[in-house]
Amino acid sequence: MNKINICIVGCGNCCSSLLQGLQYYKDVKETDSQIPGIMHNSIGGYLISDIRPALAYDIDARKVGQPLYEAIFCHPNNTKIFCKDISESGVVVKMGKILDGFSPHLLNYDEKYRIVLSEEKEPSKEDIVRDLKDTKIDMVINYLPVGSQLSTEFYAQAALEANCAFINCIPVFISSNKDWAEKFQDANLPIIGDDVKSQIGATIVHRTLTQMILDRGAKIDSSYQLNVGGNTDFRNMLDQSRLKSKKISKTESISSQIPVSHNAYVYAGPNGCIDCLDDNKICHLRIDFRLFGNIPAYIDLKLSVEDSPNSAGVVIDAIRTAKICLDRKIGGPLIPACAYYMKHPPIQMREQIAREQIEKFISEDNL
Repeated sequence: MNKINICIVGCGNCCSSLLQGLQYYKDVKETDSQIPGIMHNSIGGYLISDIRPALAYDIDARKVGQPLYEAIFCHPNNTKIFCKDISESGVVVKMGKILDGFSPHLLNYDEKYRIVLSEEKEPSKEDIVRDLKDTKIDMVINYLPVGSQLSTEFYAQAALEANCAFINCIPVFISSNKDWAEKFQDANLPIIGDDVKSQIGATIVHRTLTQMILDRGAKIDSSYQLNVGGNTDFRNMLDQSRLKSKKISKTESISSQIPVSHNAYVYAGPNGCIDCLDDNKICHLRIDFRLFGNIPAYIDLKLSVEDSPNSAGVVIDAIRTAKICLDRKIGGPLIPACAYYMKHPPIQMREQIAREQIEKFISEDNL
């Protein structure tokens, strides 16, 4: 089968984990027994080894102009390295569009912990579209910082004009925005978004516990999820103006699972940056509920995960799902994929239903 050519926008920790994963799992075959860390060996006949990074953009001076396989290990990236030896792909990181991809408050931090803006000339949208076409990109993967509304819309529009699919891994609403969804539908191009879930992360654990409590007949009174980490994204979200969509995405992902009749208070969102945590994320989660006889009970839980590898396992599946949408000429948001892979899809579903629907969609290619 043909390779899946991807363009990565933002060569941060998530990009690093994705590329490390592509190398780590490159020899996985369709017939291999269950491999720890991945959900599907094959999707529509596409293996992990079929994913090929062919183009990359960033705005950090330490990454622009560098080979992609080296740039992913440059500051301010601080995720765990589980596969150091990345095959050289020949891809050199190009200068991207800055717009709101950089928050001025980061200038208060040491360069080790923040983006250092490159002085290279910024590309126009026409430059980006030409690059996407020349390298025969199938899809654009958006890994920009939280709060990059204008930058995300810029690359989404470039993807449309270059006839590329779009996977929106951040909490800027594109797939779940009616106008943008219609643009991709009209262009017959798939989009999967918004705000990628982790493989086993705070949101999926919170949703699963919530569903279990409701299925067992209890009534939820309130729930909160507090997250801290030490990567650039947590530092970026210290600017409250960039945090709004993230809080909406996470809170709606949980509250959507609780019936309105429960009148439950729900809060979920980042709550600070602790430098020494690096890419580790700590989640403190509590659910207060009432059992038989109106007796109160609660779950109080702590979850510790390496943030970026945790999402890469989901993006690897989202990429291959988007590719079979391209093959089948399916445009617009693929609802089951958005609901299963993302926190803020156009339509929220229970995890089990979303999984059943995406598994059915994937298997249809083999019928």
